Amino acid sequence: MPGTSVLTISSDRLFSDSEFGQRVLREFEAEGALLAEENERIVDELSREEKDLTEKRASMQPGDFRPLAEAFDNKVQSHREGQRAKLDALSRQSEEARQKFYELVQPILIDLLRETGASVIIERSNVFLSSDRTDITDTAIARINTVIGDGSGLDPQTSE
Repeated sequence: MPGTSVLTISSDRLFSDSEFGQRVLREFEAEGALLAEENERIVDELSREEKDLTEKRASMQPGDFRPLAEAFDNKVQSHREGQRAKLDALSRQSEEARQKFYELVQPILIDLLRETGASVIIERSNVFLSSDRTDITDTAIARINTVIGDGSGLDPQTSE
């Protein structure tokens, strides 16, 4: 690393291989699994309700059936919108946790920049060709793990 003015880093690996990133990914994976289970349960309930409604249709007048069918369609649409909103919220929370991570690691990266005497850190995926010795990702991850660990005690928002 010393002797180069340009360093490279993989920001994706920085996050995903750090203790902080691994904790966040586990938490959001668990939340996603719970959401999927809830969705499956609701879909099963709606399927049963649809089957019951289909069976009732044969013995009902069209005018009596139509409001029931419309109410069911509204319920299905409401479910879809609700689940979509929950997925969007989960995605936003994940992105916010990632942004918080990059805010927390900035001082660590600045220290690495100063220690090496480099003038810039560039995203590794944007570099056409470089020596592996310019990549500080592993060094940065080790330093981040030492300084902030999994981050669970830093900010209550990041552990939701």
